[in-house]
Amino acid sequence: MTVRPTSTGQLAITPLDVAVAYLKGTLLRWERCFTSMGAGMELRHLRYFVAVAEAGSLTVAAEQRLHTSQPSLSRQIRDLEDEVGARLLTRRARGIELTPAGRAFLDHARSVLSQVEAAAEAARRVAHPAKPCFTMGFLTGHELTWMPEALRILRDELPNIDVMISSQYSPRLADGLSKGKIDAAFLRREKGVPGLAYRILVKEPLMVILPGDHRLAALKAISPGDLVGETFVTVSDTAPVLRMVIDNYLKRSGINITPAHEADHLAMGMSLIASTRGVGLLPAYAQNFLPSSVTSRPLKGDTPTIDLVLGYKKSNQSPILKLLLSRLDELVARVSKKAH
Repeated sequence: MTVRPTSTGQLAITPLDVAVAYLKGTLLRWERCFTSMGAGMELRHLRYFVAVAEAGSLTVAAEQRLHTSQPSLSRQIRDLEDEVGARLLTRRARGIELTPAGRAFLDHARSVLSQVEAAAEAARRVAHPAKPCFTMGFLTGHELTWMPEALRILRDELPNIDVMISSQYSPRLADGLSKGKIDAAFLRREKGVPGLAYRILVKEPLMVILPGDHRLAALKAISPGDLVGETFVTVSDTAPVLRMVIDNYLKRSGINITPAHEADHLAMGMSLIASTRGVGLLPAYAQNFLPSSVTSRPLKGDTPTIDLVLGYKKSNQSPILKLLLSRLDELVARVSKKAH
């Protein structure tokens, strides 16, 4: 840290000095932490592990997210497990599953990587002060539909601001809004997060997702009773609002189904449905991500829906947020027109 005298003879510390010192101190703490766990552990091991956990597959993570070979990625994961001293992943024919130790490690790995990025971003912003930043969050999978049109709405302001994008589970987006890390987010109407306001964007109907050659795929529409006796794949507590909608729909239909599997994200859900020849209920946007072996069918009767909303913190006075809110009807119309 550089300390400079001011014109009054007092010592002055610049914001850049503070940011750099914070970054160095943070990295030093992580280095000591890694040393205590194993001298060979590096940040890349954590990035690889998180990528595999989120993709639900070594092959998908290697090819689509990390752009490396699957054998090399497997070797890196084994090295990480050796350093940690515990098995983190269980290899299955349909992909991977996290062990209890792996689930515990995942939260801490994400936290470390998040802090690394936050520290680096803090240093960059102080070193290069210029444009105000507006952060938009998207429930993973919805960027494809909503982000291009939202950016067009803000196009006139973009030369004057830096737009940052965050793709997360809905509860994490709500937490980011509450903490002021995100200005506006496309998410579910999460409960138990005070200080947030929501504006509805669209009601998404739930669809039946199933293998393309499944016997039920021959039907034009599927009734709740058709799901009885099938291997049912549902969502985990990473999507509490969606899980509640699904459970309430089955209960309201008089159907008693015990889920055989729980999926943390879309890729995992598709993989489980394809590999177990099971069925699941997901919002209509999931149709944008169906692999060739999986298809969708509408539900008969009173189709359940789930709200997609724009969330923001009530106390956020960002002029960019106010602009986005003032043109929300236009945004919905643009997306609706594009969908049809």
